[in-house]
Amino acid sequence: MNDMTRFTSFEPAVAAPGLTGSFGLAPIGVVVSIAGSASRALLDRAALAVAAGDEDQAVACAGQVGGQIKMRIGSTWIVANVRSLRLDDAMGTAIAAEIDFLGEGDEEKLTGKLYNFRRGVTRYPSPGAEVYPVTTSDLKQVYAADDRAHVSIGTVYPSKDIRATLYVDSMLGKHFALVGSTGTGKSTSAALILHKICDLAPEGHILMIDPHGEYSAAFKGNGHIMDVTNLQMPYWLLNFEEHCEVILTTQGSERQVDADILAKCLLAARGKSRLGQEISKLTVDAPIPYLLSDLTTMISNEMGKMDRAGDTAPYLRLKTKIDEIKADPRYGFMFSGMMVADTMASFLSRIFRLPSDGKPISIVDVSGVPSDITAVVVAVLSRMTFDFAIWSRNEPQRPILLVCEEAHRYIPAGNENSSSVGRILGRIAKEGRKYGVSLGLITQRPSDLAEGVLSQCGTIIAMRLNNDRDQAFVRAAMPEGARGFLDSIPALRNRECIICGEGVTIPIRVCFDALAEDKRPASGDPLFSQLWRDTGGEDAIIQRTIARWRAQGK
Repeated sequence: MNDMTRFTSFEPAVAAPGLTGSFGLAPIGVVVSIAGSASRALLDRAALAVAAGDEDQAVACAGQVGGQIKMRIGSTWIVANVRSLRLDDAMGTAIAAEIDFLGEGDEEKLTGKLYNFRRGVTRYPSPGAEVYPVTTSDLKQVYAADDRAHVSIGTVYPSKDIRATLYVDSMLGKHFALVGSTGTGKSTSAALILHKICDLAPEGHILMIDPHGEYSAAFKGNGHIMDVTNLQMPYWLLNFEEHCEVILTTQGSERQVDADILAKCLLAARGKSRLGQEISKLTVDAPIPYLLSDLTTMISNEMGKMDRAGDTAPYLRLKTKIDEIKADPRYGFMFSGMMVADTMASFLSRIFRLPSDGKPISIVDVSGVPSDITAVVVAVLSRMTFDFAIWSRNEPQRPILLVCEEAHRYIPAGNENSSSVGRILGRIAKEGRKYGVSLGLITQRPSDLAEGVLSQCGTIIAMRLNNDRDQAFVRAAMPEGARGFLDSIPALRNRECIICGEGVTIPIRVCFDALAEDKRPASGDPLFSQLWRDTGGEDAIIQRTIARWRAQGK
Protein backbone atom coordinates (compact mmCIF):
# COMPACT_ATOMS: atom_id res chain seq x y z
CA MET A 1 0.00 0.00 0.00
CA ASN A 2 1.35 3.43 -0.93
CA ASP A 3 1.92 6.12 1.71
CA MET A 4 -0.46 8.34 -0.18
CA THR A 5 -3.45 6.34 1.10
CA ARG A 6 -2.96 8.24 4.33
CA PHE A 7 -3.85 11.53 2.65
CA THR A 8 -7.45 11.61 3.81
CA SER A 9 -7.92 15.33 3.24
CA PHE A 10 -6.68 15.64 -0.33
CA GLU A 11 -9.94 14.92 -2.13
CA PRO A 12 -11.72 17.91 -0.56
CA ALA A 13 -8.60 19.98 -1.22
CA VAL A 14 -8.91 19.31 -4.91
CA ALA A 15 -12.67 19.73 -4.97
CA ALA A 16 -12.80 22.96 -3.00
CA PRO A 17 -9.37 24.57 -2.83
CA GLY A 18 -8.66 26.89 0.06
CA LEU A 19 -11.70 25.78 2.12
CA THR A 20 -10.38 22.73 3.93
CA GLY A 21 -7.61 21.92 6.35
CA SER A 22 -6.40 24.39 8.98
CA PHE A 23 -7.83 27.93 8.89
CA GLY A 24 -8.60 27.89 5.17
CA LEU A 25 -5.40 26.15 4.03
CA ALA A 26 -5.55 22.62 2.68
CA PRO A 27 -2.71 20.24 3.51
CA ILE A 28 -0.46 19.31 0.60
CA GLY A 29 1.20 16.23 2.09
CA VAL A 30 2.38 14.35 5.17
CA VAL A 31 5.67 13.84 6.98
CA VAL A 32 6.90 10.26 6.48
CA SER A 33 10.28 10.21 8.23
CA ILE A 34 12.26 12.34 10.68
CA ALA A 35 16.06 12.41 10.84
CA GLY A 36 17.51 15.35 12.77
CA SER A 37 17.89 18.40 10.56
CA ALA A 38 16.86 16.58 7.36
CA SER A 39 13.61 14.67 7.02
CA ARG A 40 11.23 13.43 4.34
CA ALA A 41 7.69 14.31 3.35
CA LEU A 42 5.29 12.99 0.70
CA LEU A 43 3.49 15.68 -1.28
CA ASP A 44 0.30 15.11 -3.27
CA ARG A 45 0.57 16.26 -6.90
CA ALA A 46 -3.10 17.12 -7.13
CA ALA A 47 -2.92 19.30 -4.00
CA LEU A 48 0.22 21.00 -5.32
CA ALA A 49 -1.57 21.72 -8.61
CA VAL A 50 -4.37 23.41 -6.69
CA ALA A 51 -1.90 25.41 -4.58
CA ALA A 52 -0.05 26.52 -7.74
CA GLY A 53 -3.15 28.45 -8.80
CA ASP A 54 -3.38 30.39 -5.55
CA GLU A 55 -3.17 34.19 -5.67
CA ASP A 56 -0.66 34.11 -2.83
CA GLN A 57 2.76 33.78 -4.49
CA ALA A 58 4.21 31.94 -1.47
CA VAL A 59 1.41 29.35 -1.52
CA ALA A 60 1.78 28.97 -5.28
CA CYS A 61 5.50 28.14 -4.83
CA ALA A 62 4.86 25.60 -2.05
CA GLY A 63 6.52 22.28 -2.68
CA GLN A 64 9.18 23.67 -5.02
CA VAL A 65 12.90 23.21 -4.42
CA GLY A 66 14.00 26.11 -2.24
CA GLY A 67 10.39 26.81 -1.15
CA GLN A 68 9.05 26.58 2.40
CA ILE A 69 6.39 24.39 3.98
CA LYS A 70 5.08 24.18 7.54
CA MET A 71 3.62 21.61 9.93
CA ARG A 72 1.94 21.91 13.32
CA ILE A 73 2.94 20.47 16.69
CA GLY A 74 0.46 21.52 19.36
CA SER A 75 0.35 25.32 19.28
CA THR A 76 3.62 25.65 17.34
CA TRP A 77 4.25 25.87 13.61
CA ILE A 78 7.51 24.34 12.33
CA VAL A 79 8.87 25.78 9.08
CA ALA A 80 11.00 23.62 6.76
CA ASN A 81 12.80 24.19 3.48
CA VAL A 82 12.43 21.82 0.51
CA ARG A 83 15.86 20.50 -0.48
CA SER A 84 15.04 18.05 -3.29
CA LEU A 85 12.06 16.40 -5.03
CA ARG A 86 11.48 13.10 -6.85
CA LEU A 87 8.49 11.12 -8.06
CA ASP A 88 7.66 8.49 -5.45
CA ASP A 89 5.22 6.08 -7.14
CA ALA A 90 4.54 4.59 -10.55
CA MET A 91 1.10 6.26 -10.70
CA GLY A 92 2.72 9.71 -10.45
CA THR A 93 0.44 10.87 -7.63
CA ALA A 94 3.07 11.36 -4.91
CA ILE A 95 6.27 13.39 -4.76
CA ALA A 96 8.94 12.60 -2.17
CA ALA A 97 10.53 15.74 -0.72
CA GLU A 98 13.73 15.94 1.33
CA ILE A 99 13.22 18.78 3.81
CA ASP A 100 15.43 20.74 6.24
CA PHE A 101 13.89 22.27 9.35
CA LEU A 102 14.59 26.00 9.66
CA GLY A 103 12.82 27.09 12.82
CA GLU A 104 9.50 27.45 14.63
CA GLY A 105 6.91 30.06 15.50
CA ASP A 106 3.85 30.27 17.72
CA GLU A 107 0.34 29.77 16.33
CA GLU A 108 -2.22 32.51 16.81
CA LYS A 109 -5.26 30.75 18.29
CA LEU A 110 -8.00 32.66 16.45
CA THR A 111 -6.47 32.86 12.97
CA GLY A 112 -3.89 30.05 12.98
CA LYS A 113 -1.24 32.49 11.71
CA LEU A 114 2.42 32.10 12.57
CA TYR A 115 4.13 34.71 14.76
CA ASN A 116 7.23 35.09 16.97
CA PHE A 117 9.43 33.02 14.65
CA ARG A 118 12.85 31.86 15.93
CA ARG A 119 15.66 29.73 14.55
CA GLY A 120 15.91 26.08 15.68
CA VAL A 121 13.33 23.42 16.52
CA THR A 122 12.23 22.47 20.03
CA ARG A 123 10.04 19.47 19.11
CA TYR A 124 10.06 17.57 15.84
CA PRO A 125 6.81 16.53 14.15
CA SER A 126 5.82 12.87 14.13
CA PRO A 127 5.52 10.83 10.92
CA GLY A 128 2.00 11.35 9.61
CA ALA A 129 1.87 15.06 10.53
CA GLU A 130 0.15 17.10 7.83
CA VAL A 131 2.20 19.47 5.71
CA TYR A 132 0.82 22.89 4.73
CA PRO A 133 2.03 25.57 2.32
CA VAL A 134 3.61 28.66 3.87
CA THR A 135 1.71 31.90 3.19
CA THR A 136 3.04 35.38 2.51
CA SER A 137 1.90 36.52 5.96
CA ASP A 138 3.89 33.61 7.43
CA LEU A 139 6.97 34.64 5.46
CA LYS A 140 6.62 38.22 6.69
CA GLN A 141 6.83 36.87 10.23
CA VAL A 142 9.70 34.52 9.39
CA TYR A 143 11.76 37.25 7.75
CA ALA A 144 10.63 40.16 9.93
CA ALA A 145 13.62 42.04 11.29
CA ASP A 146 13.87 42.16 15.07
CA ASP A 147 15.22 45.02 17.18
CA ARG A 148 18.86 44.36 16.30
CA ALA A 149 20.69 46.84 14.02
CA HIS A 150 19.99 45.79 10.44
CA VAL A 151 20.09 46.97 6.82
CA SER A 152 17.49 46.23 4.16
CA ILE A 153 19.09 45.02 0.92
CA GLY A 154 16.29 43.59 -1.26
CA THR A 155 13.22 41.38 -1.39
CA VAL A 156 12.81 37.75 -0.36
CA TYR A 157 12.18 35.37 -3.27
CA PRO A 158 9.48 34.81 -4.53
CA SER A 159 7.67 37.76 -2.91
CA LYS A 160 7.70 41.34 -4.16
CA ASP A 161 7.21 43.14 -0.84
CA ILE A 162 8.88 41.08 1.91
CA ARG A 163 12.11 42.87 2.78
CA ALA A 164 15.35 40.94 3.21
CA THR A 165 17.55 42.25 5.99
CA LEU A 166 21.10 41.68 7.17
CA TYR A 167 21.94 41.96 10.87
CA VAL A 168 25.02 44.16 10.78
CA ASP A 169 26.55 43.27 14.15
CA SER A 170 26.19 39.53 13.63
CA MET A 171 27.45 39.71 10.04
CA LEU A 172 30.49 41.87 10.78
CA GLY A 173 31.26 40.26 14.14
CA LYS A 174 32.01 36.91 12.49
CA HIS A 175 33.21 38.02 9.02
CA PHE A 176 31.38 37.58 5.71
CA ALA A 177 32.09 36.43 2.16
CA LEU A 178 30.39 37.49 -1.08
CA VAL A 179 30.95 34.99 -3.90
CA GLY A 180 29.66 34.86 -7.45
CA SER A 181 30.81 34.33 -11.03
CA THR A 182 31.83 37.28 -13.19
CA GLY A 183 28.86 39.19 -14.57
CA THR A 184 26.34 38.24 -11.86
CA GLY A 185 26.27 41.71 -10.30
CA LYS A 186 28.78 40.92 -7.56
CA SER A 187 30.51 44.32 -7.48
CA THR A 188 27.21 46.21 -7.54
CA SER A 189 25.84 44.01 -4.73
CA ALA A 190 28.98 44.62 -2.67
CA ALA A 191 28.58 48.37 -3.23
CA LEU A 192 24.89 48.16 -2.23
CA ILE A 193 25.70 46.38 1.07
CA LEU A 194 28.53 48.80 1.90
CA HIS A 195 26.35 51.83 1.05
CA LYS A 196 23.64 50.53 3.38
CA ILE A 197 26.18 49.98 6.18
CA CYS A 198 27.59 53.50 5.61
CA ASP A 199 24.06 54.96 5.79
CA LEU A 200 23.41 53.06 9.04
CA ALA A 201 26.76 54.08 10.56
CA PRO A 202 28.04 57.33 9.00
CA GLU A 203 30.73 57.46 11.70
CA GLY A 204 31.99 53.94 10.88
CA HIS A 205 35.46 52.77 9.88
CA ILE A 206 35.68 50.73 6.67
CA LEU A 207 38.80 50.07 4.61
CA MET A 208 38.28 48.57 1.15
CA ILE A 209 41.11 47.24 -1.02
CA ASP A 210 40.08 47.72 -4.65
CA PRO A 211 42.40 45.96 -7.15
CA HIS A 212 40.67 47.19 -10.32
CA GLY A 213 39.70 50.78 -9.50
CA GLU A 214 35.99 49.93 -9.74
CA TYR A 215 34.67 51.36 -6.47
CA SER A 216 36.02 54.92 -6.65
CA ALA A 217 33.02 55.93 -8.76
CA ALA A 218 30.58 54.31 -6.31
CA PHE A 219 31.78 56.10 -3.16
CA LYS A 220 32.64 59.60 -4.39
CA GLY A 221 30.04 61.11 -2.07
CA ASN A 222 30.59 59.17 1.16
CA GLY A 223 34.11 57.77 0.81
CA HIS A 224 37.74 58.86 0.84
CA ILE A 225 39.42 57.67 -2.38
CA MET A 226 43.15 56.84 -2.38
CA ASP A 227 45.41 55.61 -5.17
CA VAL A 228 49.11 55.86 -6.02
CA THR A 229 48.79 59.66 -6.45
CA ASN A 230 47.74 60.35 -2.86
CA LEU A 231 48.24 57.12 -0.86
CA GLN A 232 51.66 58.22 0.51
CA MET A 233 52.37 54.96 2.33
CA PRO A 234 55.79 55.34 4.05
CA TYR A 235 58.22 52.51 3.27
CA TRP A 236 59.35 52.37 6.90
CA LEU A 237 55.90 51.05 7.91
CA LEU A 238 56.90 47.70 6.35
CA ASN A 239 57.95 45.06 8.87
CA PHE A 240 61.01 42.89 8.27
CA GLU A 241 59.07 40.15 6.43
CA GLU A 242 57.58 42.71 4.03
CA HIS A 243 61.00 44.32 3.51
CA CYS A 244 62.28 40.90 2.47
CA GLU A 245 59.49 40.45 -0.09
CA VAL A 246 60.32 43.79 -1.69
CA ILE A 247 64.14 43.81 -1.54
CA LEU A 248 65.33 40.20 -1.63
CA THR A 249 65.70 38.63 -5.07
CA THR A 250 67.27 35.25 -4.25
CA GLN A 251 65.94 31.88 -3.09
CA GLY A 252 67.09 29.05 -0.83
CA SER A 253 70.24 29.40 1.26
CA GLU A 254 71.30 32.60 -0.52
CA ARG A 255 68.02 34.24 0.51
CA GLN A 256 68.69 33.41 4.15
CA VAL A 257 72.14 35.01 3.94
CA ASP A 258 70.65 38.14 2.35
CA ALA A 259 67.87 38.25 4.97
CA ASP A 260 70.37 38.07 7.86
CA ILE A 261 72.35 40.98 6.43
CA LEU A 262 69.19 43.02 5.79
CA ALA A 263 67.90 42.39 9.34
CA LYS A 264 71.16 43.62 10.91
CA CYS A 265 71.42 46.72 8.73
CA LEU A 266 67.70 47.59 8.94
CA LEU A 267 67.78 47.46 12.74
CA ALA A 268 70.84 49.71 12.75
CA ALA A 269 69.15 52.19 10.35
CA ARG A 270 66.00 52.33 12.49
CA GLY A 271 68.11 52.80 15.62
CA LYS A 272 69.96 55.74 14.10
CA SER A 273 66.83 57.94 14.01
CA ARG A 274 65.80 60.10 16.94
CA LEU A 275 62.66 58.05 17.51
CA GLY A 276 64.66 54.83 17.40
CA GLN A 277 67.12 56.11 19.99
CA GLU A 278 64.25 56.80 22.43
CA ILE A 279 63.14 53.13 22.42
CA SER A 280 65.22 50.93 24.73
CA LYS A 281 64.38 47.59 23.12
CA LEU A 282 64.03 48.39 19.44
CA THR A 283 63.03 45.57 17.08
CA VAL A 284 63.48 45.26 13.34
CA ASP A 285 59.67 45.22 12.90
CA ALA A 286 58.97 48.47 14.79
CA PRO A 287 57.45 51.16 12.51
CA ILE A 288 60.27 53.67 13.11
CA PRO A 289 61.18 56.12 10.32
CA TYR A 290 64.65 55.67 8.79
CA LEU A 291 66.52 56.96 5.74
CA LEU A 292 67.06 54.63 2.79
CA SER A 293 70.47 56.25 2.46
CA ASP A 294 71.22 55.18 6.04
CA LEU A 295 70.26 51.62 5.14
CA THR A 296 72.59 51.54 2.12
CA THR A 297 75.35 53.12 4.21
CA MET A 298 74.98 50.39 6.83
CA ILE A 299 75.16 47.75 4.08
CA SER A 300 78.32 49.39 2.66
CA ASN A 301 79.92 49.51 6.12
CA GLU A 302 79.20 45.82 6.68
CA MET A 303 80.53 45.02 3.22
CA GLY A 304 83.77 46.85 4.07
CA LYS A 305 84.42 44.38 6.86
CA MET A 306 84.57 41.45 4.43
CA ASP A 307 88.00 39.85 3.82
CA ARG A 308 87.38 38.45 0.35
CA ALA A 309 85.67 39.94 -2.67
CA GLY A 310 83.51 36.82 -3.06
CA ASP A 311 81.81 37.57 0.26
CA THR A 312 80.48 40.91 -0.99
CA ALA A 313 77.89 39.50 -3.45
CA PRO A 314 74.92 39.53 -0.99
CA TYR A 315 75.68 43.17 -0.04
CA LEU A 316 75.89 44.24 -3.65
CA ARG A 317 72.57 42.52 -4.43
CA LEU A 318 70.84 44.40 -1.59
CA LYS A 319 72.36 47.77 -2.52
CA THR A 320 71.50 47.34 -6.20
CA LYS A 321 67.87 46.46 -5.46
CA ILE A 322 67.41 49.38 -3.04
CA ASP A 323 68.92 51.78 -5.60
CA GLU A 324 66.55 50.40 -8.28
CA ILE A 325 63.52 50.95 -6.07
CA LYS A 326 64.59 54.52 -5.20
CA ALA A 327 65.08 55.36 -8.87
CA ASP A 328 61.85 53.77 -10.15
CA PRO A 329 59.04 56.37 -10.26
CA ARG A 330 56.40 53.62 -10.05
CA TYR A 331 57.43 53.07 -6.44
CA GLY A 332 57.22 56.78 -5.62
CA PHE A 333 53.99 56.42 -3.62
CA MET A 334 55.96 54.37 -1.05
CA PHE A 335 59.72 54.83 -1.52
CA SER A 336 59.87 58.55 -2.23
CA GLY A 337 62.43 60.68 -0.37
CA MET A 338 59.47 62.66 0.95
CA MET A 339 58.35 59.67 3.05
CA VAL A 340 60.97 60.16 5.78
CA ALA A 341 58.88 62.28 8.16
CA ASP A 342 56.90 60.59 10.92
CA THR A 343 53.48 60.65 9.22
CA MET A 344 52.18 57.46 10.83
CA ALA A 345 49.39 59.22 12.79
CA SER A 346 48.00 61.04 9.75
CA PHE A 347 48.28 57.88 7.60
CA LEU A 348 46.30 55.80 10.14
CA SER A 349 43.74 58.59 10.48
CA ARG A 350 43.21 58.66 6.70
CA ILE A 351 42.96 54.94 5.97
CA PHE A 352 40.86 54.06 9.05
CA ARG A 353 38.66 57.19 8.87
CA LEU A 354 39.48 58.33 12.42
CA PRO A 355 37.49 60.57 12.62
CA SER A 356 35.26 59.69 9.69
CA ASP A 357 33.94 63.22 8.97
CA GLY A 358 30.83 61.69 7.39
CA LYS A 359 32.93 59.56 5.02
CA PRO A 360 33.12 56.19 6.81
CA ILE A 361 34.76 54.23 3.98
CA SER A 362 38.23 54.61 2.49
CA ILE A 363 38.79 53.03 -0.92
CA VAL A 364 42.42 52.12 -1.63
CA ASP A 365 42.75 51.68 -5.39
CA VAL A 366 45.82 49.46 -5.91
CA SER A 367 45.33 49.11 -9.69
CA GLY A 368 48.21 51.55 -10.29
CA VAL A 369 50.61 49.78 -7.91
CA PRO A 370 53.38 47.78 -9.66
CA SER A 371 52.24 44.17 -9.83
CA ASP A 372 55.35 42.84 -8.08
CA ILE A 373 54.57 44.74 -4.87
CA THR A 374 50.74 44.80 -4.95
CA ALA A 375 50.59 41.87 -2.53
CA VAL A 376 53.01 43.66 -0.18
CA VAL A 377 50.88 46.84 -0.20
CA VAL A 378 47.77 44.78 0.63
CA ALA A 379 49.76 42.95 3.33
CA VAL A 380 50.82 46.26 4.93
CA LEU A 381 47.27 47.66 4.92
CA SER A 382 45.88 44.41 6.38
CA ARG A 383 48.60 44.12 9.01
CA MET A 384 48.23 47.78 10.00
CA THR A 385 44.53 47.13 10.54
CA PHE A 386 45.24 44.14 12.77
CA ASP A 387 48.16 45.73 14.63
CA PHE A 388 46.19 48.93 15.28
CA ALA A 389 43.39 46.85 16.80
CA ILE A 390 45.87 44.94 19.02
CA TRP A 391 47.80 47.97 20.28
CA SER A 392 44.62 50.01 20.92
CA ARG A 393 42.99 47.38 23.15
CA ASN A 394 43.10 49.66 26.22
CA GLU A 395 41.58 52.57 24.30
CA PRO A 396 37.90 53.22 23.50
CA GLN A 397 37.19 50.59 20.87
CA ARG A 398 36.93 51.57 17.20
CA PRO A 399 36.06 48.38 15.26
CA ILE A 400 37.28 48.32 11.65
CA LEU A 401 35.82 46.47 8.65
CA LEU A 402 38.45 45.36 6.12
CA VAL A 403 36.92 44.49 2.73
CA CYS A 404 39.14 42.63 0.25
CA GLU A 405 38.00 42.41 -3.38
CA GLU A 406 39.46 39.58 -5.53
CA ALA A 407 40.38 37.83 -2.28
CA HIS A 408 41.55 34.65 -4.02
CA ARG A 409 44.55 36.60 -5.36
CA TYR A 410 45.85 37.22 -1.85
CA ILE A 411 44.80 34.06 0.06
CA PRO A 412 45.18 31.31 -2.55
CA ALA A 413 44.21 27.73 -1.76
CA GLY A 414 47.06 25.42 -0.83
CA ASN A 415 49.77 28.00 -0.16
CA GLU A 416 48.06 30.75 1.81
CA ASN A 417 51.02 30.80 4.24
CA SER A 418 53.63 31.34 1.53
CA SER A 419 53.24 35.13 1.49
CA SER A 420 52.89 37.81 4.15
CA VAL A 421 49.47 38.88 2.83
CA GLY A 422 48.13 35.31 3.00
CA ARG A 423 49.37 34.91 6.55
CA ILE A 424 47.96 38.18 7.86
CA LEU A 425 44.54 37.77 6.21
CA GLY A 426 44.41 34.19 7.51
CA ARG A 427 45.21 35.48 10.99
CA ILE A 428 42.53 38.17 10.78
CA ALA A 429 40.01 35.49 9.72
CA LYS A 430 40.89 33.39 12.78
CA GLU A 431 41.49 36.04 15.44
CA GLY A 432 40.23 39.37 14.11
CA ARG A 433 36.85 39.39 15.84
CA LYS A 434 38.54 39.21 19.28
CA TYR A 435 40.12 42.59 18.58
CA GLY A 436 37.29 44.27 16.69
CA VAL A 437 38.51 43.63 13.12
CA SER A 438 35.93 42.31 10.67
CA LEU A 439 36.88 40.76 7.34
CA GLY A 440 34.78 40.94 4.19
CA LEU A 441 35.95 38.75 1.31
CA ILE A 442 34.69 39.21 -2.26
CA THR A 443 35.71 36.62 -4.85
CA GLN A 444 34.58 35.10 -8.14
CA ARG A 445 36.56 31.88 -7.57
CA PRO A 446 35.82 30.57 -4.06
CA SER A 447 37.51 27.23 -4.90
CA ASP A 448 40.79 29.16 -5.36
CA LEU A 449 40.40 30.68 -1.89
CA ALA A 450 42.04 29.10 1.15
CA GLU A 451 39.43 26.75 2.62
CA GLY A 452 40.23 27.62 6.23
CA VAL A 453 39.57 31.32 5.55
CA LEU A 454 36.19 30.80 3.88
CA SER A 455 35.07 28.50 6.70
CA GLN A 456 35.78 31.33 9.18
CA CYS A 457 33.19 33.54 7.46
CA GLY A 458 30.02 33.41 9.55
CA THR A 459 27.83 34.83 6.77
CA ILE A 460 28.06 33.69 3.15
CA ILE A 461 26.33 35.60 0.35
CA ALA A 462 26.38 33.33 -2.72
CA MET A 463 25.39 34.65 -6.13
CA ARG A 464 25.29 32.46 -9.25
CA LEU A 465 28.31 30.17 -9.58
CA ASN A 466 28.81 28.46 -12.93
CA ASN A 467 31.75 26.27 -11.96
CA ASP A 468 31.10 22.89 -10.31
CA ARG A 469 34.19 23.17 -8.10
CA ASP A 470 33.10 26.59 -6.84
CA GLN A 471 29.60 25.30 -6.08
CA ALA A 472 30.98 22.32 -4.15
CA PHE A 473 33.37 24.56 -2.23
CA VAL A 474 30.63 26.95 -1.12
CA ARG A 475 28.34 24.02 -0.29
CA ALA A 476 31.00 22.62 2.05
CA ALA A 477 31.35 25.98 3.83
CA MET A 478 27.60 26.51 4.33
CA PRO A 479 25.56 25.08 7.22
CA GLU A 480 23.52 21.90 6.83
CA GLY A 481 20.14 23.64 6.77
CA ALA A 482 21.01 25.68 3.69
CA ARG A 483 21.44 22.74 1.31
CA GLY A 484 18.04 23.16 -0.32
CA PHE A 485 18.93 26.73 -1.18
CA LEU A 486 22.37 25.76 -2.48
CA ASP A 487 20.94 23.55 -5.19
CA SER A 488 19.43 26.66 -6.78
CA ILE A 489 22.77 28.54 -6.98
CA PRO A 490 23.39 27.61 -10.67
CA ALA A 491 19.87 28.84 -11.52
CA LEU A 492 20.08 32.24 -9.82
CA ARG A 493 19.49 35.28 -11.99
CA ASN A 494 21.71 38.37 -11.95
CA ARG A 495 21.32 40.39 -8.72
CA GLU A 496 19.96 37.30 -6.92
CA CYS A 497 21.75 35.50 -4.12
CA ILE A 498 21.46 32.95 -1.33
CA ILE A 499 22.38 34.29 2.11
CA CYS A 500 22.97 32.05 5.10
CA GLY A 501 24.76 32.24 8.41
CA GLU A 502 24.94 34.72 11.25
CA GLY A 503 23.74 37.77 9.30
CA VAL A 504 20.25 36.35 8.67
CA THR A 505 17.69 34.56 10.83
CA ILE A 506 17.41 31.62 8.43
CA PRO A 507 18.84 31.00 4.93
CA ILE A 508 17.08 33.17 2.35
CA ARG A 509 17.05 33.74 -1.39
CA VAL A 510 17.19 37.46 -2.10
CA CYS A 511 16.74 39.72 -5.10
CA PHE A 512 18.96 42.75 -4.46
CA ASP A 513 17.55 46.26 -4.76
CA ALA A 514 18.58 48.31 -7.78
CA LEU A 515 21.37 50.76 -7.02
CA ALA A 516 21.35 54.36 -8.24
CA GLU A 517 23.67 54.98 -11.19
CA ASP A 518 25.95 57.34 -9.24
CA LYS A 519 26.44 54.73 -6.50
CA ARG A 520 27.43 51.85 -8.79
CA PRO A 521 31.02 50.67 -9.29
CA ALA A 522 32.59 51.13 -12.73
CA SER A 523 32.36 47.44 -13.57
CA GLY A 524 29.74 47.29 -16.30
CA ASP A 525 30.28 44.97 -19.25
CA PRO A 526 31.17 46.73 -22.54
CA LEU A 527 28.44 46.72 -25.18
CA PHE A 528 30.49 45.43 -28.12
CA SER A 529 27.71 45.72 -30.72
CA GLN A 530 27.17 49.37 -29.81
CA LEU A 531 30.75 50.49 -29.15
CA TRP A 532 32.08 48.92 -32.33
CA ARG A 533 29.81 51.27 -34.32
CA ASP A 534 31.65 54.31 -32.90
CA THR A 535 34.44 55.44 -35.21
CA GLY A 536 36.69 58.44 -35.58
CA GLY A 537 39.50 59.92 -33.49
CA GLU A 538 41.47 56.66 -33.25
CA ASP A 539 44.84 58.40 -33.83
CA ALA A 540 44.24 60.75 -30.90
CA ILE A 541 43.11 57.87 -28.70
CA ILE A 542 46.31 55.97 -29.44
CA GLN A 543 48.54 59.02 -28.81
CA ARG A 544 46.90 59.86 -25.46
CA THR A 545 47.04 56.20 -24.41
CA ILE A 546 50.74 55.90 -25.28
CA ALA A 547 51.49 59.10 -23.32
CA ARG A 548 49.76 57.75 -20.20
CA TRP A 549 51.35 54.32 -20.75
CA ARG A 550 54.88 55.73 -20.92
CA ALA A 551 54.30 57.99 -17.93
CA GLN A 552 52.80 55.02 -16.04
CA GLY A 553 49.71 57.05 -15.18
CA LYS A 554 51.67 60.02 -13.76
